[in-house]
Amino acid sequence: MKGSHREDVERVDALLRAGELTPRRRRSQSGWSGGSRHAPTKEIQPQRQRRVARSRIEVAQVRGWKEWPWLVHGFSTRTGGVTTAYRPGQRAGELNLGFTQPDTRENVEENRRRFLEALGAPEMELVTLKQIHSPVVKRVASATVAETQGCQGDGLMTGEPGLLLAIQTADCIPVLVADVKRRAVAAFHAGWRGTVARIAEKGVGQMRSEFRSRPEDLIAAIGPGIAACCYAVGEEVRSEFESQFAYGAELFTEFSESDPIREKYPLLFLTARAPGHSNLGPQVHLDLMEANRRQLLDAGLRAEAIAVIGDCTRCQNNRYFSYRAEQGFTGRLLSVIGTRD
Repeated sequence: MKGSHREDVERVDALLRAGELTPRRRRSQSGWSGGSRHAPTKEIQPQRQRRVARSRIEVAQVRGWKEWPWLVHGFSTRTGGVTTAYRPGQRAGELNLGFTQPDTRENVEENRRRFLEALGAPEMELVTLKQIHSPVVKRVASATVAETQGCQGDGLMTGEPGLLLAIQTADCIPVLVADVKRRAVAAFHAGWRGTVARIAEKGVGQMRSEFRSRPEDLIAAIGPGIAACCYAVGEEVRSEFESQFAYGAELFTEFSESDPIREKYPLLFLTARAPGHSNLGPQVHLDLMEANRRQLLDAGLRAEAIAVIGDCTRCQNNRYFSYRAEQGFTGRLLSVIGTRD
């Protein structure tokens, strides 16, 4: 049993003893179990936390992309910066790369400078946009124009060298795409709303229109984000996906998470609702990474040209910022892609 669970059970035991009630023996914890009405029963375990060097900037990259030395890309982590707003008790600072309210602009600018140095691209111009959970993708030719025009949307693309397109996330899925023949690149921010609106699929379509890209010349990387093990959603989200995609049902799994207190004291959780009407029950989990991989396949990319980093930002909250794990009080990661001359 995890430490926090054990402590919770001991507190309840103490309360019952104070009321002269006797705790009963609890059944063994079952862990994660999955059962979907649309797919065979499967089991998904939350990912294990990795040990990280908090004083060192770490950049996640696709190893195979070193084949193209003109291509610059990377997914940031939370380690190695100067931010102290989110974990004030921690000795080393953190690499918050978004201009969030709890952090200072000076900190974020220094963090971005350090990130670009770690990426080996200190001379490149960083291009961001105001993200609005949409399928809107903007073509940009300069960082200055994008900033002065108040660029809004959830995707960026360019054929200009020297620009580093950046997507901010803290659980949503970042998708990077490159045309290795025409040296055009794109970056997409895919939360569930952007995903159900087909931002990755439409974005590749725009690359074909804007740069005459051919799907067989495209490579893509799906970066760290909240994985299926941790991404519980409502039935309305499942309905949205199942209405939009023929494979929509395959993206969802129903999970029942073991609760030690509920198992030991089931009577404490009885409700007056009729059977079948209680809000207690299995959670519906969405695989956003797979959803975006399927969109890239539908857009014509070869399966072997799509790399999936696979790290869950919530499970590995010591390595990545996670909106859900930190209940909204968190920094932002950057996923970047660009080209050199």
